[in-house]
Amino acid sequence: MNSPKVLSDQELLGRLDSGDHAAFTELYNRYWEKLLLIAWNHTNDKSTAEDIVHEVFISLWKKKFDFEIENVGGYLATKVKFVIFENYRKQQRRIRLAQQNLVIEEVSRDEQKMDALFLSEYINGIVEELPEKCKLVFHYSREKGMKNKEIAQAMNISEKGVEANLTRALKIIKDRIRSAFPITLMLILSFLFEA
Repeated sequence: MNSPKVLSDQELLGRLDSGDHAAFTELYNRYWEKLLLIAWNHTNDKSTAEDIVHEVFISLWKKKFDFEIENVGGYLATKVKFVIFENYRKQQRRIRLAQQNLVIEEVSRDEQKMDALFLSEYINGIVEELPEKCKLVFHYSREKGMKNKEIAQAMNISEKGVEANLTRALKIIKDRIRSAFPITLMLILSFLFEA
């Protein structure tokens, strides 16, 4: 007797576009525990963590993707972190309104630190999903600050190959950011492309 075929994450995502509830349920069952753990680790509150995970799955159900998600688990984990970040920002706004004696400059600095931390985590999540050569070129260029010529020597490829892989990596990152968070695109791009 043959066991039923287990669909890949990509096959399940494809079925979401046509409103397949069973595909959605399968993705939910595969990832909700892991996502709940991530949310709980950041919030230390079960109810808040559950709300965050539900919000991420609701957005997955409603969203029609114009880009390919290569790693569904990584994408959902990144979305959870983004919702946590947004909740943190809302909470900070409420605290500011409640505490009139709070020094504005300190709050602003704290928010900037949180923005930078989230942005770094979000971009790292995208970079981890890049094709291997693109990921390595991006790492050498952005994290180690190497010049194209040095990267070409280190990877034993041409400088044009380095440029092509870096251009591809940056395009994928920009497209993913634009699709996921169009409102914060300008802030993110200015951070990403700082020389």
